[in-house]
Amino acid sequence: MTTVPEPRRFRTTAAYYSRFRIPYPDALIERVTARTGLRPGDSLLDLGCGPGQIGIAFARLAGADVTGLDPEPEMLDAAREGAAAAGIHAEFVLGSSYDLGPAFGPLKTTTMGRSFHWMDRAATLATLDRLTEPEGAVILFGDRHISASLAWRDVLEKVSERFSPEPIRTERQLRRGPDWIKHEEFLLRSAFRNLERIGIITERLLDADEIIGRAFSMSVTSPQALGESTAEFEQALRSELAALSPDGTFTEIIEANALIASRD
Repeated sequence: MTTVPEPRRFRTTAAYYSRFRIPYPDALIERVTARTGLRPGDSLLDLGCGPGQIGIAFARLAGADVTGLDPEPEMLDAAREGAAAAGIHAEFVLGSSYDLGPAFGPLKTTTMGRSFHWMDRAATLATLDRLTEPEGAVILFGDRHISASLAWRDVLEKVSERFSPEPIRTERQLRRGPDWIKHEEFLLRSAFRNLERIGIITERLLDADEIIGRAFSMSVTSPQALGESTAEFEQALRSELAALSPDGTFTEIIEANALIASRD
């Protein structure tokens, strides 16, 4: 099962994504660098790069030669700004997994953060097999909440169900349903069938503004998706969050992880 995103779905999310999505810890980037043997000057493709957080981190911490590929011009603008602020050089190119070809190879590493589910996953892995060096790897970054006291996430889910458009809700439910094939299964059926996961667990405090900003960074509750209901959604979410935590503070414990997929 493959999800095909609407064109420009993320055009209103770039600023929120850069500011409110939790960046992957430097410690995780460093452990992945050591585990994969990535060296300064090695080629790294950040596929579906968004605002470039992963690619910029690998350029900054590992000295990788980074190319970011994303179909959203606003995301690429944010990535270029982020690279300039970090003082690193990286190329950011307009396109998607469907545009991959010999010009992007040979690759030592391809990284993806929360983007693989938008692709034709089998076809993307087959193409990356042709572009990746024998000792190279594909790395999927993600995160998961592991605290039991995350009532604010239930609130966000409830309000999102009220306001997000029905087609987007349906699509999201498909990805969470029993018929959705997990990324690991696609990897195990590909050339990159040797799998290992590395995780870093952190705890952080956040406030209502950060929760709302994170909601606006998601395709299901982006300003584009919500349209004229954006202000009403924000008001409803603020009201629910205020009732949940009168002092306006919330806690989350997150495991940021990297699934490293290499050849046998």
